[in-house]
Amino acid sequence: MPDIDWEGMFMFSTSPLEIIIRGTLVYWFLFLVFRFVVRRDVGSVGIADILVLVIVADAAQNAMAGEYKSIGEGCTLVSTIVFWNFLLDWLSYHYPMIGHLAQSQALCLVRNGKLLHRNMRQEMITEKELMSKIREQGLEDLAQVKDVYMEGDGTISVIKREQ
Repeated sequence: MPDIDWEGMFMFSTSPLEIIIRGTLVYWFLFLVFRFVVRRDVGSVGIADILVLVIVADAAQNAMAGEYKSIGEGCTLVSTIVFWNFLLDWLSYHYPMIGHLAQSQALCLVRNGKLLHRNMRQEMITEKELMSKIREQGLEDLAQVKDVYMEGDGTISVIKREQ
């Protein structure tokens, strides 16, 4: 049976403060990229949730695979990432202004059956893509549509015109 380096498995080879700073910087960089650059077609899961899932998976994988020198280093990085996600959610809930900055607002793409081309360009939605989403709601024509919104999570909401 091979020897197990129990001490090496739990001892830090990198300063815990450095791990926390690196985790913090990567979290906030990726959060800002996802918040302001990548918006469409994210789905119904929040951007911060996807971000945490990806970073935590990578951090945990590195800790388990031995890229870090110890399990403690991986756990420190995962804890840092989870902390920032929790704090951002907590602050967004308790302080609406922070919630407004952290979460994208709905953007109107169609108002009273008329395409808002400027907003569509902003989200890089073609008329063909938009009409596909409208047809998914059982509507064939813009005349049947009151409003269409690109929601903060990237989904498209269609509000039917009352008959």
